[in-house]
Amino acid sequence: MTSSSASQDPTAPAARTPKDPWDLPDVSGLVVGVLGGTGEQGRGLAYRFARAGQKVIIGSRSADRARDAAAELGQGVEGADNAETARRSDVVIVAVPWDGHAKTLESLREELAGKLVVDCVNPLGFDKKGAYALKPEEGSAAEQAAALLPDSRVTAAFHHLSAVLLQDASLDEIDTDVMVLGEERADVETVQALAGRIPGMRGVFAGRLRNAHQVESLVANLISVNRRYKAHAGLRVTDV
Repeated sequence: MTSSSASQDPTAPAARTPKDPWDLPDVSGLVVGVLGGTGEQGRGLAYRFARAGQKVIIGSRSADRARDAAAELGQGVEGADNAETARRSDVVIVAVPWDGHAKTLESLREELAGKLVVDCVNPLGFDKKGAYALKPEEGSAAEQAAALLPDSRVTAAFHHLSAVLLQDASLDEIDTDVMVLGEERADVETVQALAGRIPGMRGVFAGRLRNAHQVESLVANLISVNRRYKAHAGLRVTDV
């Protein structure tokens, strides 16, 4: 059979239509947990997701501290210790300080097994010249998370968001894109969809976890931008 006759064969499988990259899942029913939810970035993310209608639990080493922070945030946010937050959540955002990153994840390996984990930690150092990127032995914070959590589905996102803007109740929208990295398309699309729950925000696929170091490192540049221009700069990806 020639190629031309094969193309007319009614028994031949139909060509697959490429998936629309903006055809994202409904994530409105997912419970979002935020480890490090009492810190500035964690509080901001928790507030925005809860305000968008997501069920949110913030975690801390101290359950009392988490509950106090949740009460301040309102919006139906709950507080619990990190282990309970991990157990009760469908998606767990890691927003802990870099110096406690490995220890926190090691202690929660069992609770995070089977969970979709979103790492937004930026390994940075600071000196008199300003912020600069650190490079973990594994390559990035996200890759460290993946190494420490072999039974979890690790992605990386929400690195470039201003905690000040996230917590500003007068802002109805956050004008920024979120670069999302991961190994499995379904997991990445879930995180993209979560980002899109926040008005003004888009989640954009930015590669696999091996590319997370560049994304994490860019925060050092944004800090320099913000200091010079007294701003809260984010990112927009053009022509997408």
